[in-house]
Amino acid sequence: MAKQLLPLLSLVLALIHCATISAQTSQAPAPAGPTNVTKVLEKAGQFTTFIKLLTASQVADRINSQLNNSNQGLTIFAPTDNAFASLKAGTLNSINSQDQLQLLQFHILPTLYTTSQFQTASNPLHTQAGDSADGQYPLNVTTSGTQVNVTTGVVTTSVANTIYSDNQLAVYQVDQVLLPMALFGAAPTPAPAPAPTPADATKPLKKAADAPTGSSDASDSSGAAALGNQLLTVVTFTIALVAITASSLWL
Repeated sequence: MAKQLLPLLSLVLALIHCATISAQTSQAPAPAGPTNVTKVLEKAGQFTTFIKLLTASQVADRINSQLNNSNQGLTIFAPTDNAFASLKAGTLNSINSQDQLQLLQFHILPTLYTTSQFQTASNPLHTQAGDSADGQYPLNVTTSGTQVNVTTGVVTTSVANTIYSDNQLAVYQVDQVLLPMALFGAAPTPAPAPAPTPADATKPLKKAADAPTGSSDASDSSGAAALGNQLLTVVTFTIALVAITASSLWL
């Protein structure tokens, strides 16, 4: 009887062992893969345009490499598809490829910020765009309770949602594209030219025809003198002629 039960007992033990292994396998967590920012955005949805720009510019590859090969954290402000659609027509085409790269990097902070850390952050925040030393691409944040507001000098928007957050990466949804002053700020208005000073306020009045002083009077007096001399000569000649004629008659 015991011999007949041995095969059955062995089969039961084998089934129990297989079930245990299967349960342990199903409960073990899958190994975590490397962080991939495009997959994070794809999973969240509504970020198709931002993903395309990150991929085409290879910024996505740089982000993934930095996340998986260093301990430096990153913060990303991700504009939605509606944010890009609401831009004025031709906005992105109005800048060259290098400036488009700067625009994307302007949405990335080389430091991990949780929503609570924004409350104590020092403005302006350093982005991956431009040179942090010259303040060419300043980005400022303000908070009101749990709300985080982001301003560029051209655009002001709020963090609408936290898309992803771990100990290295934070991705926040914004409903406007962050346009930096360096690329989209209005050109400074030139200072108005000084009004011309009226001529009569700076220069003395000129005499008529700029004639030399006394030239008109001198001309008149000299003409009169010449005429008088001519008349005197004629009178003198006439008197002399009359005198000679009279002398002849008396003789």
